[in-house]
Amino acid sequence: MRYTVFFILLLHYGSLFGAKHSVYPSKNKPLSAAILSSANGDTIIVQQGVYSEGLITINKPLTLLGNNNPIIDGQNKNELFLIKSDSVHINGFTIKNTGISYLYERAGIRLELAHYCTITNNYFENTCYGIYSGKSGHCIIKSNTIRGNSTLNEASAGNGIHCWYCSDYTIEDNSIEQQRDGIYLEFTTESKINNNISEKNLRYGLHFMFSHHDSYKNNIFRNNGAGVAVMYTNHVEMIGNTFEENQGGASYGLLLKDISDATIKHNIFTRNTAGLYAEGGGRITVENNNFYENGWAIRLMADCTDNTFTKNNFIANTFDVATNSYSNYSIFSGNYWDKYTGYDINKDMKGDVPYHPVRLFCYIVEQNPPTMLLLHSFLVSLLDIAESIFPSVTPDTLIDSSPSMVKIG
Repeated sequence: MRYTVFFILLLHYGSLFGAKHSVYPSKNKPLSAAILSSANGDTIIVQQGVYSEGLITINKPLTLLGNNNPIIDGQNKNELFLIKSDSVHINGFTIKNTGISYLYERAGIRLELAHYCTITNNYFENTCYGIYSGKSGHCIIKSNTIRGNSTLNEASAGNGIHCWYCSDYTIEDNSIEQQRDGIYLEFTTESKINNNISEKNLRYGLHFMFSHHDSYKNNIFRNNGAGVAVMYTNHVEMIGNTFEENQGGASYGLLLKDISDATIKHNIFTRNTAGLYAEGGGRITVENNNFYENGWAIRLMADCTDNTFTKNNFIANTFDVATNSYSNYSIFSGNYWDKYTGYDINKDMKGDVPYHPVRLFCYIVEQNPPTMLLLHSFLVSLLDIAESIFPSVTPDTLIDSSPSMVKIG
């Protein structure tokens, strides 16, 4: 077993045993020349300075180490690194100025059919796409900073980290802002996205579609155009993330669209227009999350079935739960609701009276959005009192049968 591990390490990290070369900036494309003349597994130490060499293609296993943060400048004309080999490692560069192309996704670093690569500790500035991966696997993207161009719009901006038909990726400890989507995954499976900060992006902090069996843990998605979108995906875990200040007329902290068999636990949803919006979801467990100061904590559409909401805290939200249906096919149990006014005679810390989290006015707003203008009117207070005494319109099956009397956790 020890020898097997040794040979695997030798294969994928051969650069530890190869020759080392140093290059310095000049007018003769020294980095491209060094890559061309290097042997498999060599390490190229790139010294401080500015390198403007156009597209740099790496088609053999190499390690590129930046010394004192050398700058790779595309001068708004070029994609910068194209990786077409396994076991390529790029660490310690400033990568900037790809320029915009409406015909091709220009990237600071592009990986094509590349495996066991690492992209670490780099700074991306004004790159259309920061890192673009296609049909690659077993790669690590870690501790990079990606800053887009704040003057661009969605049509002209690219994504910070973009993965298409990839597998077994680790994306962690990156900071991304002012891109179209901070992180975009499509047909990317068996991957881990941890401890990233994605904020101030034009569209989504994280956007993934058809990306099954992935986990997203301890990330922060803050002040993005529309928060995080999860679409057409199954078997996904979202644990320990923070969704905050994602605000706008069609914004949310987390959008679930046609997903199934998902686990959403220990997340914080705060100051979003809608904390969690679910449409077409099934077999989703939403547990031990905190919903604070959102417009809508949860918007649950009629086509959501077999979902469980338990042990969550709902505090200071304008609306706790909204739905567009009189029926309910999900379970709410054991949640803490700050608006609950029931009692606990037997002192088991559970309310003796079920809680109806859907306000009558909320139900009216779902059917007629312009009525939101009446939110702070005296009429709405009367509606709430009337509905609490004579429930008639709000879904009578959408209840928490055992609400917690104390905040959970």
